[in-house]
Amino acid sequence: MAVMVTGGAGYIGSHMVLRLKDAGEDVVVLDNLTTGFDWSIDGRATFVEGHAGDIELVKKTIAEHGIEEILHFAGSIVVPESVENPLKYYANNTVTSRALIEAAVTAGVKHFIFSSTAAVYGMIGMDPVDEAAVLKPESPYGRSKLMTEMMLADVAAAHPLTYGVLRYFNVAGADPAGRSGQSTPEATHLIKVAAQTALGQRAFMNVFGSDYETPDGTCVRDYIHVTDLVEAHALLLAHLRSGGDSTTLNCGYGRGYSVREVVDVVRSVSGVDFEAREVGRRAGDPAAIVAKADKARALLNWQPAHDDLQEIVQTAYAWEKHLMTRNR
Repeated sequence: MAVMVTGGAGYIGSHMVLRLKDAGEDVVVLDNLTTGFDWSIDGRATFVEGHAGDIELVKKTIAEHGIEEILHFAGSIVVPESVENPLKYYANNTVTSRALIEAAVTAGVKHFIFSSTAAVYGMIGMDPVDEAAVLKPESPYGRSKLMTEMMLADVAAAHPLTYGVLRYFNVAGADPAGRSGQSTPEATHLIKVAAQTALGQRAFMNVFGSDYETPDGTCVRDYIHVTDLVEAHALLLAHLRSGGDSTTLNCGYGRGYSVREVVDVVRSVSGVDFEAREVGRRAGDPAAIVAKADKARALLNWQPAHDDLQEIVQTAYAWEKHLMTRNR
């Protein structure tokens, strides 16, 4: 029995592979390396280079490796880009997911875990949001993910497939052992951008919007350490394996930090007073989005071990320093 991880050469996927291999799982990574890196794939895993939407390749890989479960991380994730190029997001996220789900059902895959997003909630205000909230995504990115959630629910009702959906809030940080991290140079993640600026890789960084209805006027987000996030995936997989029902869960800590607060922590960790310029808002950005993740804690007994913004920033900053050395 093997587990397929699509997007296993990317940021979150590579951490998931590490978690699975550390537990002794048989793992097959499927990635086309468009945004991922082959060097980020755990050498203990089997790597198949290809597209998650290639139905025949996916079916062939499932058959050859005895894959019974799929964890689907592959996709595009930049909200402003999705506003500018929506067709890319409906192709890379929704259409690819539809093809992957078809291949999974045809090949008899038992369990499917999908990497979704808090962007499905849209503009929700300062109060933590739970899974029962009205879904009003404000961007093509959020809508492309919500469409896949809907497809999974419909397919599971018609076929012997159980699934889990994890709605991520703002994923950040890096493997505490220094084995992986956010490696895309042009990534738009706030903590990565701030760390790059502190290290002199950027002359300055932008703070997008300072007139939101938040305590300091900048966007508020719930930052979750990537290691805690992949642990939730592992627990969800165990839940499905033990006969648990399909479910949708938030993944966040329930505590929001503003952009200004995050920048201040990066300045503190790095010891560098770098420039953060306040500019206009970006399209598709909610003012605030914070998780209510009681359901994940109760159902999975998920107990985050890295629930600390300082630690998140420290691991992210250490990874950025490592990348500078690695890329010389």
